[in-house]
Amino acid sequence: MKSAIWILAGAIAVSAPLVRAQDYPIKPIRMVVPFPPGGATDILARILGQELNEGLGEPVVVDNRPGAGGNIGARLAAKAPTDGYTLFICAVGVTISPSIYSKLGYDPVKDFAPVALVASVPLVVVVHPPLPVNSIQELIGLAKSQPGKLNYASGGVGTSGHLATELFKSVTGVNMTHIPYKGGGPAVTAILGGETKVFFAGMPPALPHVKAGKLRPLGVTSVKRFPGLPDVPTAIEAGLAGFEADNWHGILVPTGTPRSVVRKLNAETVRALKRPEVKAAFGEAGAVPLASTPEQFAAYIRAEVKKWAKVVKDAQIRVD
Repeated sequence: MKSAIWILAGAIAVSAPLVRAQDYPIKPIRMVVPFPPGGATDILARILGQELNEGLGEPVVVDNRPGAGGNIGARLAAKAPTDGYTLFICAVGVTISPSIYSKLGYDPVKDFAPVALVASVPLVVVVHPPLPVNSIQELIGLAKSQPGKLNYASGGVGTSGHLATELFKSVTGVNMTHIPYKGGGPAVTAILGGETKVFFAGMPPALPHVKAGKLRPLGVTSVKRFPGLPDVPTAIEAGLAGFEADNWHGILVPTGTPRSVVRKLNAETVRALKRPEVKAAFGEAGAVPLASTPEQFAAYIRAEVKKWAKVVKDAQIRVD
């Protein structure tokens, strides 16, 4: 009799996670955004979260946790319960930070299970309108005439805008001063107010201000021109051979999350990204929708860690 009870108890213990994964979700889901409201990551999270709401049948609540170039939110998400109720929408910075921070507190490869790559976001080089430059070459000329006096904004140390500008400095030989903020939204606010003069900005927070004439675009960092700004040349067209520094965004969950839950999240994310409404909303925000399998995203993350490690080493960026 006792053995039968233990066998039954063991069967329940084994089957419980499977039942939870099968019934998932049964309560609201948190989507951790490692930057403040108004930046590229936040804008895309809210568009995608609304669609996942409908597909999963439970609310997807955006939880902004800014700071340390996105690392505060990343650490929080990495240590969250592995039950599928904490999603982490990451940007390229999650693969840059391991090369910059000596005490990161998480490993983007070991501590997260990839769900899907969701978007590619070109950066747009914008300047405060009173700055007397109308092209990337004019910006280079002005920066060289005033070494260290031009300051540039970023959404934080190790973010895509920071590394893209450091790559720009390395390629062109200019010297500009870095002013980091706690996300793309605050960085855009700073350049609008003239607190900073140059910003390699994520397209979503910058595009409305560019179209309104409040920021002057000099170029985009993608290989091809961005459809939403057809008259703005690429950095390559402006004379910077091979210069490419697109941002990207994806969904991760803590390692240990049931595989069936990861698969369900991937299916719903891919479904959402194929909807015309989402494609249009992403396009208006300056993002190109993508969709991948978890395995494809995992391979992409490993490749990005390797790629940015070299850029960080060459720029000699380190935070203890």
